Amino acid sequence: METWSFQVRIHLADSVAGLARQDPTNPILESLTTVLSRHNVSMKSQLDAFMDYVIDAETQGIEHYPLYQWTKETIGDPAKSKKHLGVFTLYVDGEEVYPKKIADALEHDLSSSVDGTLIKRIAKYDTNPANNPQPPVG
Repeated sequence: METWSFQVRIHLADSVAGLARQDPTNPILESLTTVLSRHNVSMKSQLDAFMDYVIDAETQGIEHYPLYQWTKETIGDPAKSKKHLGVFTLYVDGEEVYPKKIADALEHDLSSSVDGTLIKRIAKYDTNPANNPQPPVG
């Protein structure tokens, strides 16, 4: 039996997504940051992660980054950028994926903040390729 790793992402309300990117210690986010600190979690918006990917690709050579073109087009599209701005990947102890037990505990502790004013929803993903969409090609 294979054991998959997991990742938790939170979809923040539009009213706080920008704040979470620019000032994550703002008191408005205290209920969220309290839970995150309890689990030694940092968070990064998908938009920021996409921008970092494009910068790395352009620095290191885009031929080594198969999703470069798709990612660059995504961050260049205002509607897609807005969508990814409010989605935050949660890193536990600096790791992007972690054991299910940790992901479950994190998801459970965050669930009380899912009220639409702070967190709109929580998503948990596993690393099993059968459960994940394939990356765009070309």
